Amino acid sequence: MATTDPGTGSTAGEQDLYAGTQETSEGRVFTVSGQDWDSITEGLEDGVDERVIVNMGPQHPSTHGVLRLILELEGETVTEARCGIGYLHTGIEKNMEYRTWVQGVTFCTRMDYLSPFYNEMTYVLGVERLLDIEDDIPEKAQVMRVLLMELNRLSSHLVAIATGGMELGALTVMTIGFRERELVLDLFELITGLRMNHAFIRPGGVAQDLPPGALDEIRGFLDLMRKRLPEYAALCNANPIFKARLEGVGHLDLEGCLALGLTGPPLRATGYPWDLRKSEPYCGYETYDFDVQTWDTADAYGRFRIRLAEMWESLKIVEQAAERLAGLEGAPVMVSDKKIAWPSQLSIGSDGMGNSLDHIRHIMGESMEGLIHHFKLVTEGFRVPAGQAYVPVESPRGELGAHVVSDGGTRPFRAHFRDPSFTNLQATSVMSEGGMVADIIVAIASIDPVMGGVDR
Repeated sequence: MATTDPGTGSTAGEQDLYAGTQETSEGRVFTVSGQDWDSITEGLEDGVDERVIVNMGPQHPSTHGVLRLILELEGETVTEARCGIGYLHTGIEKNMEYRTWVQGVTFCTRMDYLSPFYNEMTYVLGVERLLDIEDDIPEKAQVMRVLLMELNRLSSHLVAIATGGMELGALTVMTIGFRERELVLDLFELITGLRMNHAFIRPGGVAQDLPPGALDEIRGFLDLMRKRLPEYAALCNANPIFKARLEGVGHLDLEGCLALGLTGPPLRATGYPWDLRKSEPYCGYETYDFDVQTWDTADAYGRFRIRLAEMWESLKIVEQAAERLAGLEGAPVMVSDKKIAWPSQLSIGSDGMGNSLDHIRHIMGESMEGLIHHFKLVTEGFRVPAGQAYVPVESPRGELGAHVVSDGGTRPFRAHFRDPSFTNLQATSVMSEGGMVADIIVAIASIDPVMGGVDR
């Protein structure tokens, strides 16, 4: 008869390769805070305790924000690695329960701050499914959503490559990466009024139409990026120093990715072409011409190459979206149901947040009933039928989904996000153990976690 280990819940004789149980803070713990290594190991007798446990972070410049790494070392070799999270907890999900359905967009956009449009998109798709208005979203709103998401994929991958290069010492990659990202943020500011935390994608459509001249700016950006992207390939793809630091580092095969639930570039680097834009399309992605990028090395180098290749695919999608928008001049960008739709036909205010003065005059001068309705829609919000929905999207880091629950009121009963950074960080141990300390930085950079999405 098989016995069960009360500590792990697993049957005796079985071993879970991806869920060890050893306490990483056993024995003597050394906290590294900038002093010389000799002062840390001073007083240790040979043979008494050969392992050293150190904390890297949570403010280490190479650990992607406030990520804490608990490392057990034998010399420079990592024998055990664990990540500690929770240093950036914002309470966003709980706060959303106390705001209207539209106001929830303002909260969730701040989670993964490098890809805010994806946070908004998965939440809004869930709300629209509960409202049963998925088929009523105007075509122009859907195309604008795709355009903004793919521009956002470009900016996010640029940051991933730039910060990864900086952590390896490739400072030129960092400087040109942020140079191109600024161009994308300029487009965001032109279209939404803000560089980050936009709250632009809303239930029923988007906040407002494209401003005059936006398509010309987008086309100019596309032409420039087609000249700039080859610089990354020239600097990195065949660079022997760059490849030596990435090839074979952070290895995780398909079986390990599936066991841990990893998605995005880490999964596609194993050769498995899983991309929700193709496998479970949303926002009309099935009508766009693009390819799912894969690599076959299952290591940090493969994840870098995938992100580089995906930027080219995003340029193709943005170009197609811009062509469609050129033929939709004057088309609506919000559903026609005035009980749901926030006014979108006029500009956002000069602060990028409130309604413009022209719009306020329009509402107040239209009719008393219109003014009352606008007031109730803004202060109370609309009601969403009771139920629950989960509509995932393919963010730059993998599957991002919002489980949205309604009790029939004007506020979410519960909104819980499946953030890919949180799930993918499980691979830290498997990717790092057995390698060198310097390889931990490479492995984590290849996952590209954003702690704002982890600590929600």
